[in-house]
Amino acid sequence: MSSINRFSRDRRLLNAADFKAVFTKPFKSSDKNFTVLACKSSKDKARLGLAISKKNTRLAVDRNRLKRLIRESFRKNQLSLAGLDMVVMARHQTFKQSNQALFDSLQVHWNRIKQKA
Repeated sequence: MSSINRFSRDRRLLNAADFKAVFTKPFKSSDKNFTVLACKSSKDKARLGLAISKKNTRLAVDRNRLKRLIRESFRKNQLSLAGLDMVVMARHQTFKQSNQALFDSLQVHWNRIKQKA
């Protein structure tokens, strides 16, 4: 598998400083499932951070499912999002949605973020 199709370490926001940079002055996209914050990055690759809280998604199995879906959607769109750092936050009851509904929602967010950036 080529490195482009993987969700490798250099595609992730790893520390508090990376997350803080996104939270300070972000482009924002929201709907009933997710809030996506993004900002321009000094890196040439798109990077993703996840903020899936226990408050909104109690069961670990549900949180992990959401994380897998978000990562997969990001992986498929990462080339068109180059140069951006993003944080995806799940809203209350998002875990009850179907996989397809979540993928569709994320695709709308990626498109909005590309236009705003």
